[in-house]
Amino acid sequence: MVDWINPAPHPIIYVRGYAMTRSEIDATTADPFCGFNIGSTVFRAGPDRNKPPRKFMFESPVLRLTKDYGYGDVFLDGEDLTELPARQTGIPQRSVIVHRYYDPASTLLGGGETPPIDKFAEKLSELIERVRDLVANGPDKVPPAAFRCYLVAHSMGGLVCRTFLQNPACDTRGVKQHVDKFFTYATPHNGIDVGGFNVPSWLTANDMSNFNRDYMAKYLAIDAAQYQETKRVDWIPDTAFPSRKIFCLVGTNRMDYEPAMGLSRAFAGHGSDGLVRIENAVVCNANAPEATANPTAKAFVYRAHSGYFGIVNSEEAYQNLTRFLFGDLRIDIWLDIEALRLPKAVQDEAKGKKVDALYQVEVLAAPRGKLWYLTRRVAEEDSVACLRHEDWVNNPARGRMHLSTAFLSRRFKTDPTEPSLSYIVTVGVRVPDYEVGGALWTKHHYEGSYLFHGSVLMSITPPDDAGGEWKAKYDWQTDTVHEPASELTPEPGPNGTSIMRIALPPRPDGVTPSVEGHLRFVAAKWNSD
Repeated sequence: MVDWINPAPHPIIYVRGYAMTRSEIDATTADPFCGFNIGSTVFRAGPDRNKPPRKFMFESPVLRLTKDYGYGDVFLDGEDLTELPARQTGIPQRSVIVHRYYDPASTLLGGGETPPIDKFAEKLSELIERVRDLVANGPDKVPPAAFRCYLVAHSMGGLVCRTFLQNPACDTRGVKQHVDKFFTYATPHNGIDVGGFNVPSWLTANDMSNFNRDYMAKYLAIDAAQYQETKRVDWIPDTAFPSRKIFCLVGTNRMDYEPAMGLSRAFAGHGSDGLVRIENAVVCNANAPEATANPTAKAFVYRAHSGYFGIVNSEEAYQNLTRFLFGDLRIDIWLDIEALRLPKAVQDEAKGKKVDALYQVEVLAAPRGKLWYLTRRVAEEDSVACLRHEDWVNNPARGRMHLSTAFLSRRFKTDPTEPSLSYIVTVGVRVPDYEVGGALWTKHHYEGSYLFHGSVLMSITPPDDAGGEWKAKYDWQTDTVHEPASELTPEPGPNGTSIMRIALPPRPDGVTPSVEGHLRFVAAKWNSD
């Protein structure tokens, strides 16, 4: 028998986030899509101050998936087809299914008692089995063995998915091999911290203990030795699910998160989306935490955890989601810092005293012809990547920093005849607050200044076949915005990747403070298997 090839796109199973109160649980179960159908309206300033600003409409993830990719729901005559026996009906591959795990907890549809999170994961296993059978009986006739699906989850929904993927006891139907990709919006992969402390295990009211790391380590089945050593639970072993098939989208706007009259964002603090701290929102490869070839994909958007300016109902999030699921090219953006030179005045004043500093690295990336960023990390939004001077001195390898991931797609190119995919990356390294002998050094300091700041425009053409060559051009946009013309020589990388290095423009000899290094772009064809 010839192997059956199952082309993408696959069914999308959406797993919503945490609902705190009974009224919130009832509200979410009363919504057929559990919030995946909510859009937003924001604005862009126009040139004429006497006219209203331009509105920017994002219709909702569900509606855009329908318009752009032909997806549909699984409701017919008021019935949820996933709750009917597969032999009675079928569904197409391009279907959006909602894991309605809160239904048993609802006073409208259930008994009003919330099951533990591992039960939510077991129900996800059952749902995937039902979707598999429905697709086999649907118009695409996908054989069960060839079935694949995408898990797309918001907040605690990502923990439900991880429990299903990582805890063998929770995949009761043995179906995790059918998951093709896993995308999370603002998931607290390393728990939730309130006022600088992890949610305690005894805080069982409203199931807040789900975000306690000791409890998470149990239901996620984290390796006990690894948890004891790191006290972190954002680990996922490749045996559970390959990290290169995971995308973590991180929100960075705390000020627009309104629950509890703003108390949540106050206790979550800076460097959060109003509930989840940025440092806790990315999952890591448990088998190779220092991996440099295929790290977990991540991007950062200036959106709150939820609400009118929430992360799920945003154009930026939708673009990251669809490019991850259906795109053609993956680019991991690294900054390799090779030299950090202190100001001469600091060197003179130190005279054997300990010198320290915290370098803040910014990055923004956007494809050509679009009005939004795929990733945005800037100091004013507390979303930068950080490097401590002392850590770099003791171990220069810490200067190899994975800043973000961008997925590019041919589908929405502004010029369909152009074979390359183009995007612009802006990188900045802020001048830090230097400390000499533990005391803050402010002489000659200008707040907001940069050791380096520049934008590079890149154009990449992947090979047509496995034996072809990668082609790339770049140019720093120092004086004018212009198309790239400087040729790059890609290097072969591990796991079929291609590596492209661009040196930061040099500073004049003797100028301090300064930074030297390279931008490293690790490119891989995506969805080519």
